[in-house]
This record gives sequence, structure tokens and C-alpha cells, in this order.
Amino acid sequence: MKAFVLRAILLLLSVLVIIQLWIFSSLVWWRSHPVENTMFMRLDYLSDFQPIEHQWVDYDQISIHFKRAIVEAEDAQFLKHHGFDWGGIEYALQRNINNEKVVAGGSTISQQLAKNLFFYNRRSYFRKGQESIATVLMERMWTKQRILEVYMNSVEFGDHLYGIEAASRFYFNKNAADLNREQAAFLAALLPNPKYYQQHRKDPKFLRKQKLILKYINYSQVPT
Repeated sequence: MKAFVLRAILLLLSVLVIIQLWIFSSLVWWRSHPVENTMFMRLDYLSDFQPIEHQWVDYDQISIHFKRAIVEAEDAQFLKHHGFDWGGIEYALQRNINNEKVVAGGSTISQQLAKNLFFYNRRSYFRKGQESIATVLMERMWTKQRILEVYMNSVEFGDHLYGIEAASRFYFNKNAADLNREQAAFLAALLPNPKYYQQHRKDPKFLRKQKLILKYINYSQVPT
């Protein structure tokens, strides 16, 4: 029995080491190469084998309006934290306790990107632990500009639709570089429920979020 438990522990440790080596080597490669595929994209494709719409564009080929909009919408403290916004996490926990259900999340852009690149959407302590390690590695190995660049290129914007370039062409028939303030706010407001808002563009919550983004967009600080 003891031998079986020891082998199980060694197997688990080996799996964890392999996962960490995969994450580390991927981050090294992606530090200077475009991210063409993420775990979320693969799982989305495998769900029904429909093609994924995605096209990588460099940071300077993305509208400054969208950079500001996405940071304002998803992580206003992006330039100030090192992967985890502890104030945002505390605020989200308090809201969830008050409502006795999950109504808010405190994940930063870095945490969301780590999940999109390497993991899946199902909640578990194992996933959150691995996601936290990946977030720490990413913040140490990449610049803030690189994190935001990869995030904008890999986040979901609708059904089988990933990255700002594909989203810009789908919704507005234009390149990401040419988005104006209103269009940028629309795309940023799609998160974190893009498939629903893609089909419900008059939803009051969605419209309110666009207005809030437009109200504060000029105050949003982004990497240069």
C-alpha cells in the first residue's frame, strides 16, 4: 500500500513538473513569436470542429482606443500590479459574499491570459493554482506591453472568434488599427460574455458597460 501511494505521489509530481516545463518553454517561445493557438481556441474547435477565426497583429497595429478600452474594461490597475490585483480580489469576494453567489471576479488581464493560453474554464483549485504559477512566470518573463499584446490577440470576442483583428473585421469590416472610440468600447464591453452579447447587443447591462468604458476611456493608462 505504501509503495502504491509513493508511486502515485511521484507520478503526480512528475505531471506537475511536465506542466511547468511546458508553460515555461511556451512563454519563452511566445516572448518573441506570435501566439497562433491557445488552449481555449483548441477546446472551442474540438467542441464542434468549426473553424476558428483568428489573425495575429502586432501591438502598433491596434487602435489606441481599443488598448485603452480593454484595460479600462478588464483591469484598470494593469500597469500597477504584478499579476494580481489584491484590492480587486477583495472587492469581488465581498460582492460574492453579499450576494451569496458568484457575481464578480477579480482576475487581472495577466491571470485571464494565463488561463486562455494554457488551461480551461472549469473552476478547480488545481487549475487556479497552476494559473497563478503561470501568471507569476509571465509577469517576470514578459513586459506589460507584451502581455497586453498577446491578450488582445487571443481573447474571445464571439462564436469561434478570437483576437482583435478578427473581431474588428467581423463586427465593423475594418482593421484593428482603424477602430474609433465607440467601436473600441463596443468590443471591450463584449467581455467576459462575448457569445451572449454577440446575439444580444441591446442588452441593458451591455449598453451600460459601453457607456462606462467611454466615460473613463481617456483616463486609462496603457503600455507604450
